[in-house]
Order: sequence, then C-alpha cells, then structure tokens
Amino acid sequence: MSVQPGWYVDPADTETRRYWDGEGWLGAPIPVDATPPDGPPPPEPPAPVSPATPPTSGPTTPGPVAPGWPPHQGPQPGPGPHPGHGPQPGPGPQPGYGPGYGPQPGNGPGWGPQAGPPGWGPQGGPPGWAPPAGHPGWAVRPPEPRPHGFRLAGYGRRLTARLIDLGLLLALNVVVNGWFVWRWAQEWAPYWQELFRRAARGDTSAEGLPVPGEQAGSLLVVILLIATALWLAFEVPAMAAGGQTIGKRMMRIRAVPMAADQPLGFGRALSRWSTLGLPTLLWYCAGIGLVLQFVDALSPLWDHPLRQALHDKRAQTVVVEVPYRPASAPSNDRDQPPGDTP
Repeated sequence: MSVQPGWYVDPADTETRRYWDGEGWLGAPIPVDATPPDGPPPPEPPAPVSPATPPTSGPTTPGPVAPGWPPHQGPQPGPGPHPGHGPQPGPGPQPGYGPGYGPQPGNGPGWGPQAGPPGWGPQGGPPGWAPPAGHPGWAVRPPEPRPHGFRLAGYGRRLTARLIDLGLLLALNVVVNGWFVWRWAQEWAPYWQELFRRAARGDTSAEGLPVPGEQAGSLLVVILLIATALWLAFEVPAMAAGGQTIGKRMMRIRAVPMAADQPLGFGRALSRWSTLGLPTLLWYCAGIGLVLQFVDALSPLWDHPLRQALHDKRAQTVVVEVPYRPASAPSNDRDQPPGDTP
C-alpha cells in the first residue's frame, strides 16, 4: 500500500515531523506542533566543499573524526638511520582516510549516504511500516507503527473487549429472543429425548427417531435474524460515533480510520461490522458463519505490522489504545499534538 506524500510524524522521533515524498524522507525535521508548509520543504543548499590539500612531511594535525571514532594518529617519525639502510619512514596514510589521516565522511567504515533512520532501507521507507521479508537493505527491525501517535491495541485487550460485548449481547438475546429459543427447543425435545433413551440402552440405531416439528426451521431463521439485528443495533451506532463499544471503552481501546484520527461514521462502522456480524445468518448453513467469524477474530494474530482483523482491512481501520487520563486532567484524546502517521 503506497503512502501519499505529505508531512507525517517521524517514527524515529515522535517529537518531530518530516515530509514524505512517497519514496523517502525529504528535508530537515520540524517540531511536531509546528504548522507544516504547503508542499515539500525547500531544497537545502549544498555544503561547501574545501579543496583537498596534499599531505605535508612531518607531523600533521589529525582531521575531523566522527563521533564515537577513536583518534587516529598521523605519521610517526622513523627511528632514524640504521646501518646499511636508509631512514625508516613512519606509517603513511591509511586507505579510506584523507589528508590529516582522520576518517573522512564517505570513506571510512560505515560512512555513506543514509536515506533514513537506522533500520530503514536504502531508499527510506514509509513511517511505521515493516520491510518486505528478506529485504537486503534492512539492518534492524523498524519501530512499531503508532497510527496518529497512538499505540496499537494488543490482542489480549481486543479479545477481552469482544468477550464483554458478546456477554452483553447474550443477555439482550435472553430477553428479546428467549421465547423463540424456548419454542425451538420444544420442537426438538422429542427427538433428543428418544436419542438419549437409546444411548442409555446402548442402541445406536437412528431408525424411527421422532422428526422435529415443521416450525423448527422457521424458528431458527427468526432467532438468527433477531440476534443479528440486536448485534447491529448494539455495535454500529456506538462505533460510528466514537469508535468504541462498551467492551472497548472498558478496555480503553478504540477503532480509528487509517486516513485520519476522526469518528468512523455510519458507513465505515457498518462496513466494519458486516464482515464479522452478517455471517451470523450463515450459522443455519452447517455452521459456516461461525467458522468465518472465528477466522476473522483470530486474524490480528498474523497480520503485521498494524494487527488488523479482516473487518479492519475492509473498513480501512486500525484499533489503538486510548491513553489513560486522570479525571482532573483536561479532556484530550491525543497523547501528542496532531499529526497523521500512515
């Protein structure tokens, strides 16, 4: 997925913002709370290049040394003439070093053009995105994405929030759907009673078992329709308004669009819910819907780097942690000034 050019929070330093041109970072960083200019930053003037001077005889002054490099001494005077030999010169310039025998940028080990912070590829990379598997230019794992400055929600929190919501939905179904479930159980009761009696006698034959009533199939369809409608009414309006259900609010997580930190809106919330909620209607078809929902619920475990479930991918959302704010603190849902991270 390509990232559009623009000013984004630098993943290597979340206190700054830099311009991303679609392939790499441009220009110097600016404070994250500063208003970025329209378009890319102006090109930086090239640094003046001083002409190289030939080495002189005798001791020389060491050249500039990069931070962390050990000092490198220049040529040492020889021990003097030896019988049968001429004067012994001191050590000469080492490969990769310029006049003054200090390491010169671009020559010493580890020097060279850098297109991004440590761990990014030769051409740079979009902020917060992981490298392709086996890419030869990546030295270390890049920092974890922080969409819009927030930490990604862990799978444990997401699963706990979903279980809380399902428990509340079950309570709603007991109230609204209880009578239909009782009627459906009554239709199947003769069949299961006879089956248990035969099992107690050791009889495994299925011949002559009572057939469920004609209304059993219709009642199951009604039960699934009501359960799906309750789920939609429970989740979609709450997600559209604030990206949080009751379970997500208790676990301090919420869903936000990838494009901007703003409410999901009804259309995106409905698209997100339908991928997970509509398969409930397929429970009638040999439990296919339940299998689809199980796969969707586990999908964040193998999605990297944004830990998106299948319903997140369809709606282009991501689930993030909501920072804890004391009651006395001013209301603010962000843990840093505005700035989108793709």
